[in-house]
Amino acid sequence: MPHQDPAERRVTVTGPPRRARLRSRGRYPHASGYHRPRVEIDEQTTLGHTYVRSLMRTQLRAALTVFAVLALLIGPLPLLFAAMPDARRLEWAVLGFGLYVPLVLLARWYVRRAERNERDLVRLVEDR
Repeated sequence: MPHQDPAERRVTVTGPPRRARLRSRGRYPHASGYHRPRVEIDEQTTLGHTYVRSLMRTQLRAALTVFAVLALLIGPLPLLFAAMPDARRLEWAVLGFGLYVPLVLLARWYVRRAERNERDLVRLVEDR
């Protein structure tokens, strides 16, 4: 096995700068093999399906988080009320007034999270 000089094995690869290549795609970027996410989603390709599934997964994760918090917040109330049978006024106060603030805050969090997830997908699709 002949010994080669390391300098002889080096190969220099050159090409146009990245920005120039992106500009050269012009009006039809898909013609050069580049597909925008919007095209992928509109044509229902595997990649487009992956984008949509990703959004659905993040929305489901947010919904399950809200469900878990609701279960932890409201679930123990019957046990609490059963343990204190003489506290009828406390039951009405908790059910009538005490749950509204946490429920409103949880709803606001969920709506903001869902809107942020959708904005992230739109930003990705529009290449911003």
